[in-house]
Amino acid sequence: MIRLLLAGTFAFLIYRLARRMIDEVPDNFDPLLLPAPRSDREALRRQSAAMGVDPKR
Repeated sequence: MIRLLLAGTFAFLIYRLARRMIDEVPDNFDPLLLPAPRSDREALRRQSAAMGVDPKR
């Protein structure tokens, strides 16, 4: 029973810490934007290669 209480307290503290960190991020923060692939074909090839299959189209 005490272990369950400790686990719940630990989870709540981690949750509060994560919420505080998220709230500290400024509203005007721009996420890192990766460059878009030159074409859909190139993206499909890369995805297919990552999965180990040949592209269908």
